[in-house]
Amino acid sequence: MKKLIIIVVIILIVLIIFIANRNKITYQNITDDMAIVESQNNPNIVLLDVRSKEEHEEKRIPNSISIPLDELEERIANEIKDKQTKIFVYCKTGIRSEQASKTLVRLGYTNVYNLGGLENWKYETE
Repeated sequence: MKKLIIIVVIILIVLIIFIANRNKITYQNITDDMAIVESQNNPNIVLLDVRSKEEHEEKRIPNSISIPLDELEERIANEIKDKQTKIFVYCKTGIRSEQASKTLVRLGYTNVYNLGGLENWKYETE
């Protein structure tokens, strides 16, 4: 009887750990060097600018799309339908891109990368 109780407790602990890890919010940080190489090799990557429309029009990474952070939840499903799409998120300094990355993961996007701030981007802009 004692062995049975121990086995049941172990199974419950493993089950609790599994459930807790399954619901973790995760995204990865990516450097501009890694992002530029990956985006050149994969044309399906979405470069997502979460700054304001005005900031995006002033200066942006080529081929990026603009969805301001305060519009992200209402617009993302229409803009990026496939939740497995690889998304590189950026803003001006990295603060909004981090918030956006967490939001995207919470909404079920599974391939989210926080690129950080445009102020550190050393490649071409337009």
